[in-house]
Amino acid sequence: MTAPSIAPLLNPLLDELVEFRRDLHRHPEVARTEVRTTARVADRLRTAGLDPVLLPGTGLVCDVGTSGPLVALRADLDALPLPDETQLPWASTVPGASHACGHDVHTTCLLGAGLVLAGLDAAGRLPGRVRLIFQPAEEVMPGGALDVLAAGGLDGVDRVYALHCDPHTDVGRVGSRVGAITAATDQVIVHLSGRGGHTSRPHLTEDLVFVLGQIIVGAPAALSRRVDPRAGAALVWGAVQAGSAPNAIPSRGELAGTFRCLDNDVWSVAGGLISEVIRDIARPYGVEAAVTYVRGVPPTVNAEGCVATLEAAVRAELGPRSVELTPQSLGGEDFAWMLERVPGAMLRLGTREPGGRTYDIHRPDFRVDERAVGIGARVLAAIALQDLGRLDLRSGERGSARVPGRVGPELVAPEPAPPELLPEQAPERGRQLRPDVRTTGAARAR
Repeated sequence: MTAPSIAPLLNPLLDELVEFRRDLHRHPEVARTEVRTTARVADRLRTAGLDPVLLPGTGLVCDVGTSGPLVALRADLDALPLPDETQLPWASTVPGASHACGHDVHTTCLLGAGLVLAGLDAAGRLPGRVRLIFQPAEEVMPGGALDVLAAGGLDGVDRVYALHCDPHTDVGRVGSRVGAITAATDQVIVHLSGRGGHTSRPHLTEDLVFVLGQIIVGAPAALSRRVDPRAGAALVWGAVQAGSAPNAIPSRGELAGTFRCLDNDVWSVAGGLISEVIRDIARPYGVEAAVTYVRGVPPTVNAEGCVATLEAAVRAELGPRSVELTPQSLGGEDFAWMLERVPGAMLRLGTREPGGRTYDIHRPDFRVDERAVGIGARVLAAIALQDLGRLDLRSGERGSARVPGRVGPELVAPEPAPPELLPEQAPERGRQLRPDVRTTGAARAR
């Protein structure tokens, strides 16, 4: 089987896709309110002759093809509750909301890939089925990926792939790695209560402001001596509140932050351990500490075979120098829940103008080189075709069941991308930089 080059198939859609992304950027919708975004995607898929299925609430899934192995591609729909300070003509028109994490790009890339794959299917050139998953609520814990799973969105899927904007990588390149690419991420909220009083008589109070300071400094320090340092555990505080007068010790206070780690074993016990440490710090001062520990998402663990498929597809579509090893991030990503269910991988899509400024995600001034929209669509479509081709070769005939074992031979490489998008750099396989960091359960099995 020869994989078609995606670029000629996508080129007629590029202007439309860029404008589609700008429209989403003008009208951001935060988690679980992505009504307009869902409708826009569904309408365009129906225009292409597809039959999207709306998920409960917001989001949708849509299958392309009617028989054969099934591979899924996923994008997230939601925006962030941040202002848009880009001053671009397509800046957000919604006060206090913006696509500062690039989900408008993700959504448009998946839409473009779906339209190309639908064209191939209509021409009898799609060797299987592709499920397009437009997921809501990635930006809230534990994430809308669980909604997709509960609705059966991954039922029957062999593998699942996704991408995420990377403003630290030049457009035309992607980053990948084997193993964990993001971290487990949880929220920690501490409520303190104690007898307040005048600051001239702290000995007659239960000085919870002092205790807040002890917890802020002491809890991360204690954790560093209770957890294997190879787990990359980090407890970082982001908000603290207590009192309103300089000469009055308050009776209530609150502290909030996040816990992140690279290890599933540590993640499984972190809530109890952190709660114990915080209560032990507060107890000698007579302050009551109530800890609310909100489980977020596990590490996003890329399966080795899926990374090999992904990298082969990207190099075939964009050229031999288009893939680079990406560092592991301590950010959280609810795509991890999908990888707990089926093997798959996430890549990082370069969005920085070569030689230009880095506009980081989760900032009001985040912006992308819009060439990333077309490149992301090409990459997703190419990955689906590469994986379907391998599944097809392993099964022996189109439409038969998936057969365990090694993947088949490489597909024939299509034409590379224009050389100006491919900086000179030797090819590099996405190897795990931290092989000593452990994973367990389904993650280890992958």
